[in-house]
Amino acid sequence: MGKAIVTLQDIQEAARRIQPYIHRTPLLRAESLDENLGCQTYVKPEMLQITGAFKLRGALNKILSLSPEEQQRGIITSSSGNHAQACAYIGRLLRVPVTVIIPEDAPTLKIKNATAMGARVILWDRSYAGRWEKVHQEVAEHGYTIVHPYEDPLVMAGQGTMALEILNDLSDVNTIVVPIGGGGLISGISTAIKQFRPDIRVVGVQAAASDAYCQSRIAGKRIAISSEISTVADGLSCRQAGENPYPIIEKNVDELVSVEEQDILEAVRAVANHCKLIAEPSSCVGIAALLSKRISVTSEEKVCHILTSGNWNLDRIGKIFLGESVESVI
Repeated sequence: MGKAIVTLQDIQEAARRIQPYIHRTPLLRAESLDENLGCQTYVKPEMLQITGAFKLRGALNKILSLSPEEQQRGIITSSSGNHAQACAYIGRLLRVPVTVIIPEDAPTLKIKNATAMGARVILWDRSYAGRWEKVHQEVAEHGYTIVHPYEDPLVMAGQGTMALEILNDLSDVNTIVVPIGGGGLISGISTAIKQFRPDIRVVGVQAAASDAYCQSRIAGKRIAISSEISTVADGLSCRQAGENPYPIIEKNVDELVSVEEQDILEAVRAVANHCKLIAEPSSCVGIAALLSKRISVTSEEKVCHILTSGNWNLDRIGKIFLGESVESVI
């Protein structure tokens, strides 16, 4: 792909395009977390989105932008689960054929949901390169249009619509904390925030076991990491910084930090106890970063956390609540 350019106008157009199809999720004041996190805490609960994750926004913007002929031929993507579910839902809604390549070890709930919504699901190796090789084979055979979960500028613009909602609900927000996997979400959000209010701090958080953007910033260039360490944050798999998100993140994101496994698990419990929300581990890395003091804040600072999704097997979430061992998958 070529260099992505995402503008505030792109994000505003995306907001108008997808508005009839999404939930406008609320911004919740999580006052009972203030003492533990050291700031005035707000959460944006995208697990309340129609498909249980923010991914619906970007996928909708891309698919609604396709020509009738492209929609009729069908779309394809590869995803650890949430983007796959979003594409499957949109396919059913708009009668667009959908094929998704999902890692064979993805949470069962994500696989079942995509299948139930009518997508053709192909389970493939966890390897990113292997899955995308399969995607391109399917495109060559069937003529599908790729809906990439984070490299596509239209997808980034759709994810950025969340920032417009946050600014409307909390115009004096000081800091926005965003989980990073592929980087499409924070690319869209940071673009909107910095063009509207460059004084707002944007912080990206990764799982330490899969933190290519953090390592790339340290190295001063886009790199791949060779870590074989696993993480419960399966939705944040990031062995290499994305080609298109990387320059956007370097331009717009003020801080990048990573968090360890135990901090992520503690954050899942904190969100359940204090916010009464079921969030998958990938959603909770921002809370984890404040719990572990990886981000400096003040007691008067208004900090918004993006809780990206809640699509995880409930038995595994229950183990986290009980403090039991939970296997990592990436």
